Amino acid sequence: MYAYGVRNCVGEAINPITGALWCSTNEGDALGDNLVPDYITHVEEGGFYGWPWFYTGGRQDPWHAGKHPELKSKVLPPDVLLQPHFASLEMLFYDGLQFTAEYKDDVFAVEHGSWNRQKRAGCEVIRAPLQNWKATGEYEDLLTGFVTADGRVWGRPVGVAVAKNSSLFVSDDGSNSIWHVICTDK
Repeated sequence: MYAYGVRNCVGEAINPITGALWCSTNEGDALGDNLVPDYITHVEEGGFYGWPWFYTGGRQDPWHAGKHPELKSKVLPPDVLLQPHFASLEMLFYDGLQFTAEYKDDVFAVEHGSWNRQKRAGCEVIRAPLQNWKATGEYEDLLTGFVTADGRVWGRPVGVAVAKNSSLFVSDDGSNSIWHVICTDK
């Protein structure tokens, strides 16, 4: 076993510079619209990430109240908190030059989108900046527009890949499309 307590690590990537394992994680449901945050994080060998007893560091999951208090101090907090029910899927480290230089070596992650939230979240591709190979804890929208003003979803990104020319391909199972993302203004 490499690490434990990671719930549903869907996207996995190895940082090509540091060799560290990273994952994008879909956390639990059934605690309302605003819990539990999904996340992107590096995964340490022997590290404990809380599931099923804790989330977002040492916060006790109410479904398991009072269980395993001895583990609370061992929970490693995630590097980048995402909105609950973002449904973070595939991720990668961008090593191309198609986009501005500040994007190089940052994380691009696909957010498939919520199915169980009153106000939609996700349905986009995000960028999580790194400084000195560590996450800043922030993320920003990179590719959006898959949700209409009235909340209907017409596209749901699933995967992301870098083309030979450093542009991106994004698969979308909502519109059954592959999107080619290029930078036209640097």
